[in-house]
Amino acid sequence: MRISVCSNPEEYKAFLISHPKCHFAQSPEWARVKSQWESKILLATDEGGAIRGAINVLIRRTPFLNYSIMLSSRAPVCDPHDAETIKALLDGAKQLAKTCNAYVLIMEPDVERGDAGFEKIVKDLGFEIKNSSKNFEGINPRFVYRLDIKGKTEEELIMSFQQKCRYNIRLAARRGVEVIAGGRDDIPEFYSCYVETAVRDKFVPRSIQYFYNMYDSMGPQHMRLYLARYDGKTIAGIIVIAYGKKCWYLYGGSSNLHRNLMPNYLLQWEAIKWALNNGCEVYDFRGVSGDLDEKNPLYGIYRFKKGFNGTLVELVGEVNYVFKPFVYFMAEKGFRCLRSIRSALFSLSRRGKDASNEKADN
Repeated sequence: MRISVCSNPEEYKAFLISHPKCHFAQSPEWARVKSQWESKILLATDEGGAIRGAINVLIRRTPFLNYSIMLSSRAPVCDPHDAETIKALLDGAKQLAKTCNAYVLIMEPDVERGDAGFEKIVKDLGFEIKNSSKNFEGINPRFVYRLDIKGKTEEELIMSFQQKCRYNIRLAARRGVEVIAGGRDDIPEFYSCYVETAVRDKFVPRSIQYFYNMYDSMGPQHMRLYLARYDGKTIAGIIVIAYGKKCWYLYGGSSNLHRNLMPNYLLQWEAIKWALNNGCEVYDFRGVSGDLDEKNPLYGIYRFKKGFNGTLVELVGEVNYVFKPFVYFMAEKGFRCLRSIRSALFSLSRRGKDASNEKADN
């Protein structure tokens, strides 16, 4: 088997779109969204030149260290039980690691936990499996919620939802919520709702430029921005990505006003219909918590998505190949510290803005 760096992105894209393990995070377009990272697509081909497997590796220099991190979300794109192909892709990654002085390759395969065949292959090759996370501790969520839409009609789908979910979809429409497909110029309206949600739910938001980059790289062919409007004002919005025969819900946000109108249910329904009309077979709501205790602050996310009557999927987790163990250990400690500092600074900045607004109101 031959391993090489891809020189024909269109050939790779055709392979990716047709493969059962297709994922937008492995696409050339998504690599452009992550423009702060360098993308190298490794291909494993057979003697006839046919692609057997691939990984789109993103490479980035770590802060304060003369080392790089290699990340490949939802890789490898191959039969997860094809040991020969996985080994070839790892061999290619090892060579790539030498050229960029990488200390680790992090993959998060689209493989369910408990797949003993896959886990044995990667462990035998020297990978470390990290699957203790329950919430959103990793780079990507380990627990996802997926809806099978293959061969369904709109009527069959909506009737498969839980009764309360159907009621909320119809309630939003009945009370005058309108959903539109927005464009690049509508990103600021979405971003305003997204930041309100970040403050309410206490997470650090991405910059608005990130969403412009996403639209420029993925949209409008692969990306849709849906906005829910009421009385002429945007009260919620979501971003979804369609690639191959799958569609993913990536980001959402809602205003603190008019949440009783249930705009998020109608937004998801419009996105699901778009996915269905584009030939998708799976609608992936993405992350939920693996801790299904109703006292968990994240349980509400699961409760909302569960209304659409899909399936909770537990993935295998991070599958890491460590090239430099000591550097890996020190970097992990450093990144945890940086994340904590960033979260604390965001909280402080929001408190400062809230205090200024309160003073202005008085």
